[in-house]
Parts: sequence; structure tokens; C-alpha cells
Amino acid sequence: MELHPIDATEYSDNGLDKLNSLWVRGGFPESLLSASDQNSLDWRHDFIKTYLERDIPQLGPRIPAETLERFWTMLAHNQGSVLNASHLARNLDVSGTTIGRYLDLMAELLLVRRLKPWTSNVGKRLVKSPKIYVRDSGITHALLNIPDYNNLLGHPVVGGSWEGFVIENIMSVVPARVQPYYYGTPRGAEIDLVLEFPGGAKWAIEIKRNSAPSISKGFYSGCEDIKPDKRFCVYSGLESFSMGEGITAIPLPNLMQELLKQ
Repeated sequence: MELHPIDATEYSDNGLDKLNSLWVRGGFPESLLSASDQNSLDWRHDFIKTYLERDIPQLGPRIPAETLERFWTMLAHNQGSVLNASHLARNLDVSGTTIGRYLDLMAELLLVRRLKPWTSNVGKRLVKSPKIYVRDSGITHALLNIPDYNNLLGHPVVGGSWEGFVIENIMSVVPARVQPYYYGTPRGAEIDLVLEFPGGAKWAIEIKRNSAPSISKGFYSGCEDIKPDKRFCVYSGLESFSMGEGITAIPLPNLMQELLKQ
């Protein structure tokens, strides 16, 4: 059984300040509960250094710490992007096979999530490469040297970071045997997260950072394709409300409580 870090149901207290602190600092208690943002960031940098220089070599792989740190940082820069192994390989001057080996290692250590594409037959061409996320948002921000909330809001990774944060929190409470996917087509249909329950029921989840969310055309197209049983838009506000066409806008902790009831 996987032991998850502190999540939004435990720390948000129905307020945005704590939720944003959890997003910025991540779920490791030593980072989250630090006396200052700088102390938190220092702890996360030490965590990264310890993993690269001590923990991973003890497991056997002989990968230079500098190379693995560059790889980890590249994943953070591309948080939530569809895997492009050849692009990563060119930037690190290694083979695509080596990139796959690095990814396997990071996934086994629970540092990286590979979100599989939903590929059930809908009679359309589908995107078939996984999306890649650095699992802890605080580690993402440390790899990119983002010290605090205000700097995060102005950084290009802000959308991908929020998406990964939401997905990790959701995955900490999903019932057993629920399978997570994303859905995408080359023509632009896209659902950030599809949860498939035992028996075949599906939830489609759009993830939006802003407090006044709007639904993209790609989400509507994706829902037409996979016909989910429930449709949600997780956003950064405090209230749940209907957005029409069966879509409920919902704060992250509220959606997590919905999943805990299942």
C-alpha cells in the first residue's frame, strides 16, 4: 500500500491560504510545516540532493547525479506534457532507451507519475503516449527554483504544476481498482483526468487554475467521445456550482470528499 504525503483534505481547512501553501511547498511534512518559505525550499533542495547522491546510488543504478538532476529538472519544466522521449534524449545526449530506463527508475521511486492515455475504442485516432508529472508539487518548484506563491503565479509552469497537484491529491483518495487516464486526440479533444471505476463508470475531470473557470471546447469534444457518467471542473475557488451541460465546478477538497464516499 502506498503511503501518500499530506493532502488537501487534511490541510486545506476549507480555505485557500492553506491549500496554496500545500501546493507551493508540497506534501512532505518537513517542507510543508517549515517556519518560512526559504526554510521549506532549503529542505526540498536537500531532499533532492540526498536522493541523487545517496539514495539512488544505493539502489544500484550507476547514473551520474548531474545527469539525473538535469533529467528530473527537464520533467519539471514540462510538467503535465505528453512524453516526447526523443526530445528528452536529444537534450541529454542519450538514447531513447536510456530515457525509458530513467523514467522507469523515477516512477518506481514514486517521484514521477506516468498518466496513461485512455485508449478504449471510440473510432478515432488517439494520443497514445503517457503524460509525465513530477509527483510532489513542492519538489517540482524546488527543481525550478520557485521560492514562493507569488513567483509561482508568474512562472510558465503554473498551469502544469496546478494540474499535477490536483491529480496527485485525487489519486491519494481514489477507491481501490479505480484506474486513472487522460484522454486526447490529435484534433484537440482533451480531458485532463478520466477515472474509470470497476464496472465501467467514468468521471471526466477538467482542471483549471483560475477562480472563474471556463470549459474548453476540447473537454466538450472529449466528453462526446467517451460519454462519462459525471463531469467535473476542479478550480481554485471555494464553492461548487453548475456550469451547465452536466458539468459541476468544484473545489479540490470537495471532489476528494466525493471520492471518499464512493
